[in-house]
Amino acid sequence: MKECNQCGKCCIKYGNGGLSATASEIEFWEVFRPDISRYVRAGKIWMDPDSGQQLERCPWLRKAPGQEKYTCDIYHDRPDDCKHYPVNLDEMVRDECEMIEVQDLLHPKQAQQALEKFMGDSWS
Repeated sequence: MKECNQCGKCCIKYGNGGLSATASEIEFWEVFRPDISRYVRAGKIWMDPDSGQQLERCPWLRKAPGQEKYTCDIYHDRPDDCKHYPVNLDEMVRDECEMIEVQDLLHPKQAQQALEKFMGDSWS
């Protein structure tokens, strides 16, 4: 399995209503990160603060200038849905994750173990 190349596919795919946040995350944002809290409506995240409509893309996803890489402006305070992605190899295949290599598809158990090792800090 390759290192994450920050292609942004996961953020782009799930930015349009595909993510959720826990009540405690939302409460944290209300108290400590009102800039994030502005994008929450009725427990749903990444809503337009002016219109209340679901945004098509995460407002915190930024494309690095002159590169095909993306960064997250709220990386340390991102929702658990983001922190825990990806969970398994099937999810990565479905989402066309660029971390997957041919050998991962040929040896899915080893690939899952590699993913778990790679994501260990993020999942805990």
